[in-house]
Amino acid sequence: MNAPMGQIAFDEYGRPFIILRDQDRKSRLTGLDAHKSHILAAKSVANILKTSLGPKGLDKMMVSPDGDITVTNDGATILDLMDVDHQIAKLMVQLSKSQDDEIGDGTTGVVVLAGALLEQSEKLLDRGIHPIRIADGYEMAAKIAVATLDKISDTFDVDLKKPEPLIKLAMTTLGSKIVNRCHRQMAEIAVNAIMSVADLKRKDVDFELIKVQGKVGGKLEDTMLVKGVIVDKDMSHPQMPKVVKDAKMAILTCPFEPPKPKTKHKLDITSVEDYKKLREYELKTFENMVQSVKDKGANLVICQWGFDDEANHLLLQKELPAVRWVGGPEIELIAIATGGRIVPRFEELTTEKLGKAGIVRELTFGTTKERMLVIEECKNTRAVTLLIRGGNKMIVEEAKRSLHDALCVIRNLVRDGRVVYGGGAPEIAASLAVAEAADKIATLEQYAVRAFSEALEAVPLALAENSGLAPIQTLAEVKSRQVKEKNPRLGIDCLLKGTNDMKEQNVIETLMAKKQQILLATQLVRMILKIDDIRAPMDM
Repeated sequence: MNAPMGQIAFDEYGRPFIILRDQDRKSRLTGLDAHKSHILAAKSVANILKTSLGPKGLDKMMVSPDGDITVTNDGATILDLMDVDHQIAKLMVQLSKSQDDEIGDGTTGVVVLAGALLEQSEKLLDRGIHPIRIADGYEMAAKIAVATLDKISDTFDVDLKKPEPLIKLAMTTLGSKIVNRCHRQMAEIAVNAIMSVADLKRKDVDFELIKVQGKVGGKLEDTMLVKGVIVDKDMSHPQMPKVVKDAKMAILTCPFEPPKPKTKHKLDITSVEDYKKLREYELKTFENMVQSVKDKGANLVICQWGFDDEANHLLLQKELPAVRWVGGPEIELIAIATGGRIVPRFEELTTEKLGKAGIVRELTFGTTKERMLVIEECKNTRAVTLLIRGGNKMIVEEAKRSLHDALCVIRNLVRDGRVVYGGGAPEIAASLAVAEAADKIATLEQYAVRAFSEALEAVPLALAENSGLAPIQTLAEVKSRQVKEKNPRLGIDCLLKGTNDMKEQNVIETLMAKKQQILLATQLVRMILKIDDIRAPMDM
């Protein structure tokens, strides 16, 4: 049973009061001090990520306690690898993760926006405005901003026969990543992968059918898309054929070896004859198993478990190629791609359960004798694998994350075909609309709405700063041009191409991602503003 939290006592007038235990070991912040502590923590996290925003954003190097190095500018990855102690900083990490889980892109922008909103709310708190009024004002402003984004968005037709617009969208996402030296190739690979598995009738993309496999060695340019499955395994015996055409696969999750009793057993062998008989029985049983697989029409065995060298040799003699120790997810993907059924018990194997593929071949890499198995021309042509190459593990991992972002963005476009133009243009347009609406609000919330419009400018300011431009001057010029020309597509010219029109620069972002950024950041800030009391152990 837990010890009581405190004890009740009475003063000289008989009024009860509670004496709480361990108060000397606890720290407590209340009121404005609590808000200031939260805002400082959130600003610190946002400032770390701010320099990673945009195509000229810088990378961060994260070193884990056991010495693993990660170089990335992906917001969600940076925050995930950061060792964060403060409770509010942890909420910022979760904010970035929820943006990554839902949208897959815009993880840095959402944290920068949340940090800017909290920075603005600090000024309002200093002026004596109640946090709830600020939160309500932010809520009103977020609705206006989202409505503005809906208004300025363009509809984007997803057409499988015209992939060019989709490639431009993927190139926008990959522009800030480490892979931007083979920018176009990576974008094409991502678009082709999504187009292979997209279901345009349901407006959905099944990510289970896209496998991303990394292999250290070679150049980033060697990255390729395989219409099929790649497994990081090779044939179980070096003398087995390296290519199997018109493959019919038995996909087994049961041990492919002579049967052993499941219960504990003891077998007394008293003579050499008994031992020989037992050995002959095991050999005969396994021969029958192999023959049974061949009789069903299989010419390749994919096995989740291993088999010993003797069994391996016998499979070679019987001319039945086999692959052992194939992991669970790969087994499932092979079954989906080849139209086969996973067989959990050997007795259940039938001809109908075999998976079919046009060709199964071994790929060899460089001089390292490392091999991988490629299963192509599958019955279900929708399963694809991206094989990413790179000079070291760090580059391969970052390329994986970059391609994941690009895949997510194209999937979002298949789901909802509306886009806005990037480069800070939607934030500036929303900021102008929110500032205009603030002048029409008669209540105290107008201060919060105006602060929201200023916070939205944090994204274009950070983009300009990271591109080596004078941030305030650049933003002021673009803002005045948006008002004069009534053109919401004008943004920050990060790549110095000589035009601020993001439509001409083909800088495209999905509407879904931008709306999600504003709504998630506003939700989190609203929640933080409502906290006015923190009790924590002294050591935290």
